[in-house]
Amino acid sequence: MAKSTSSTIVGPPLPNLPWEKRPRGSSEVVWRYSKNPILGWNPIPCAARIFNSAVVPVQGGFAGVFRADYRNGRPQLHAGKSSDGLRWKIEPDRIAWMDPEGKPAPTSYAYDPRVVLLDDRHYVTWCDDFPGPSIGLGVTDDFRRFVRLVNPLLPFNRNGVLFPRKVGGDYLLLSRPSDSGHTPFGDIVLSRSPDLTYWGKHRLVMRRGGEGWWQGVKIGAGPVPIETREGWLLFYHGVSGPCNGFVYSMGAALLDLEDPSRVLYRTRDYLLTPEKDYEAVGFVGNVVFPCATLHDAASGRIAIYYGAADTCTALAFTQVDELLAHLKESSDVF
Repeated sequence: MAKSTSSTIVGPPLPNLPWEKRPRGSSEVVWRYSKNPILGWNPIPCAARIFNSAVVPVQGGFAGVFRADYRNGRPQLHAGKSSDGLRWKIEPDRIAWMDPEGKPAPTSYAYDPRVVLLDDRHYVTWCDDFPGPSIGLGVTDDFRRFVRLVNPLLPFNRNGVLFPRKVGGDYLLLSRPSDSGHTPFGDIVLSRSPDLTYWGKHRLVMRRGGEGWWQGVKIGAGPVPIETREGWLLFYHGVSGPCNGFVYSMGAALLDLEDPSRVLYRTRDYLLTPEKDYEAVGFVGNVVFPCATLHDAASGRIAIYYGAADTCTALAFTQVDELLAHLKESSDVF
């Protein structure tokens, strides 16, 4: 049974986060929403698919930045809002990025966003064209006006994820340096900045591989790390390479609070892998790609938003104390 109260997560309560109890008879530490997917094919007129997107609590409801793949195949970012975190109104027009002086700063393409509340502002990271895949960075105060800032890192890079507060006086950013394509390698790296502009002090956090094969090809940071009293809880994706192509699954790790480049625990086995039709079949089959979480510090409940088969947006749930216990019992740190 999930605990009714918890003091593990550091942060405010969020009693209205979307939640569904674990199915009867299930012992899984992470379980799927029974009404998945919450966004399916052709969700808005200009986009065939919305997936790999990020949401946050805002003013009693929820807001987010969504990857929308257009009918010409090119992805852009759209804002969206919801009263319950389940039913979303996606803006019909892409985000109109402006530079800090108010001049248009459009993206060539943009995908796989993350959103974090940092210094009382919402920052957005995404995969950008620098040219070539790199990490874009922007900020919004109202999810209507979005300001595009300077790219934090050089190409080629993906999966840029900011921490929700400074650590040791610095802002922190996770990323996955790579080549220009769907790289056959990829490890998670931590970078530091005093001002969100100049980044350095890069440190390796996690490598692909381990005892199992599910994360043997590459890994990448998923949602914004969750601060707990035991460390930073990071959900991430791991990729295997069987004969029929890549398979994306979800795992978790616990990073040291004061030195997040140090991994304390890491899941030996995946927490979620493509099993349902909406995860196994789609534009790109066999993908579970976590990009956002909502969490309630009072109960320890966590809702995980993930992309399914590069086609749909889906939802899963866990409870932090149960997840950390599972993580410690079946850890593989290397």
